[in-house]
Amino acid sequence: MNLDPESTALVAIHCQGDIIGADGAFADFFHDEVVNRDVVNKLSGLLDGARKAGATVIYTQIAYSPDYSDLKANSPLLQIAKERDSLKHGAASTNFIEPLAPQENDVVVTNQRVGGFTPELAKILSAHGIETLVFAGVATNISVESSARAASDHGYNVAIVEDACSAATPEAHAASIQSLGLLASITTSNELSWAR
Repeated sequence: MNLDPESTALVAIHCQGDIIGADGAFADFFHDEVVNRDVVNKLSGLLDGARKAGATVIYTQIAYSPDYSDLKANSPLLQIAKERDSLKHGAASTNFIEPLAPQENDVVVTNQRVGGFTPELAKILSAHGIETLVFAGVATNISVESSARAASDHGYNVAIVEDACSAATPEAHAASIQSLGLLASITTSNELSWAR
């Protein structure tokens, strides 16, 4: 898959300590598969490649006020976030893990739902002239899929870097990728390239 860096954004989904870190609040859900699939190294390479090509790099970060006044815990997953006292603004574990930390020209969009496609993100994409969104991160069947579906519904061309995503289980990941194949191009980190 060859992409135009001027009209493409790479979106790294929820690469935060609480979600993908070894000691994070959701480590028992996601960390094993992050390691098994080598997601951090693959995503790091994707981010470096996108930056070198001059593409827009966007991070989504799920974070709440310390008193959770902006959290509507209407799903089991969001209830767990509160129960585990996680994903609070300013907490070290809410930040991005060091190998995947945003760089100077990267964009960080904060969201309070599982999906990262927010009105703020839509404005940023419009301002940058983005037509194609490439998604990678965690979890495939939750935040990646939710964000990708919203992007497709908003008229963007969507691609998923399959080997730079993971879910709680291989089966959940595979089912999500199969479903997303009807809405997005499915590619891998080795297949993705940038037009020069």
